[in-house]
Amino acid sequence: MNENATLLDLWRTAWSDAAQRARPALQTLEHDYSYAQLDERVQAMAGALRQAGVARGDYVALALERGPGQVLALLAAMAAGACPCPLEPRLADEETRRRVAAVGLRWMIHDDAHAATARAAGLPAGRLLALDALRAGPPYWSQACGPGDPGLLLFTSGSTGKPKGVLLSHRGLLANTLGVRVHTGLRPDDVLLHVMPLHHTNALNNQVFAPLASGACIALAPRFRAEDMPTLMERFRPTLITGVPTIYSRMLQQRFSRQSLARLRFARCGSAPITPALHREIEAFLGCELVVSYGLSEATCTSTMNPPGARRIGTVGTVLAGQQVVLLDRQGAAVPAGAEGEICIGGPALMAGYLGHEGESPIRDGWLRTGDLGRFDADGYLSITGRIKEVIIRGGENISPALVENLLSGEPGVAACCVVGRAHADLGEVPVAFVVPAAGGPAPDAQALREAVREKLGRIYVPEDVLWVDSLPENAVGKVDRKALARRLAQAEPAGAGALS
Repeated sequence: MNENATLLDLWRTAWSDAAQRARPALQTLEHDYSYAQLDERVQAMAGALRQAGVARGDYVALALERGPGQVLALLAAMAAGACPCPLEPRLADEETRRRVAAVGLRWMIHDDAHAATARAAGLPAGRLLALDALRAGPPYWSQACGPGDPGLLLFTSGSTGKPKGVLLSHRGLLANTLGVRVHTGLRPDDVLLHVMPLHHTNALNNQVFAPLASGACIALAPRFRAEDMPTLMERFRPTLITGVPTIYSRMLQQRFSRQSLARLRFARCGSAPITPALHREIEAFLGCELVVSYGLSEATCTSTMNPPGARRIGTVGTVLAGQQVVLLDRQGAAVPAGAEGEICIGGPALMAGYLGHEGESPIRDGWLRTGDLGRFDADGYLSITGRIKEVIIRGGENISPALVENLLSGEPGVAACCVVGRAHADLGEVPVAFVVPAAGGPAPDAQALREAVREKLGRIYVPEDVLWVDSLPENAVGKVDRKALARRLAQAEPAGAGALS
């Protein structure tokens, strides 16, 4: 495509083909949408958004339950020339207001389940748009969007601080879609079973945007539950499925008919590390290859992926077409062939920037410094060898220790705390809080601290254990020694909240 093309142009081409319009685009347990029906509904909703006053470049929050309405609203906001921002379901009111103010969200599309969230967002009532009222506008499809226009706004909890907005351009969305389409060979007869949260970059870029640009069908299932997977696989007979290691490990405990797995071309895995043993067990169970990938929201989504038919266990694959991935040392120079270095990403897929964040950008001299360490082999396959950053990856969800620490440190009876990750057989890692009680009083109730985290941050941030300590270890420069705490965890038997000597 030409240098001024956008993802909207790619969709417009794919959805206008007469033969393609009769094919299924989106399936759910209750209803199927052909490409013609999807096109008509998206254009009608885009027209309704324009009538309401949504303008090119406006940031539009989506406070919606998982389902076809969420997908249609996302696509319609883009077709209207606006920039959608999907929010986690049932986000706390305080955090919703913070995000609205921090990144300048101008509108919010909501369903009945999120009406209270919308009212608490701090936006004028006229900018709160009920989903059911947006279904019958005049057909509209923006012709004005350019490659540099904002295309998608996501929130991520990086290695430090509060969740921040990652602004992705149409240029980056298109680059990711084209790279994934070439690397995986997406085609019109593919059916992708979608079970991942619709506010994640992978669930959007690789499991909605790329399939719809390739004429494939998305089988949109309810929120993932392992016990539902045999029925879903039988109902949709997918050729592709994507998940994180936790999803697959839980699927291993279920019984699937041979017919339900027979059409799988391959399965994809990303967002968290996977052991070689689990990798092989999943492949034997599914009867197809599991291709592991790597990427960050700050680089739109996927930068490397194992090629189907040539996957190498223990690696995250080769660089996607149109992407740039290099290994640099601390001074920013390329490391020698075969040496370890920090994984750095460049090219058109890089984010336009952070919103609502005053800290230093991870993009320096045109390279996104990921904080991850890696090594390329002679054939261009990348292996992750370590992590510079301290982020905890719980079942594919990134957890900022600082976010939890800041909250707990403000609770009554807490003098100091440090949150580190502990290995977990199912989730990969779980957060554990080391807490120093305030002097002169009893230790705060562990369950009350966990509930405070659940209420103010969300379920995934809740520490698996709260462990009382007299003091936090420090390194030579006076910083809390997280590695020492992690070693203490590894040596101790988990026994719930309590003291750790």
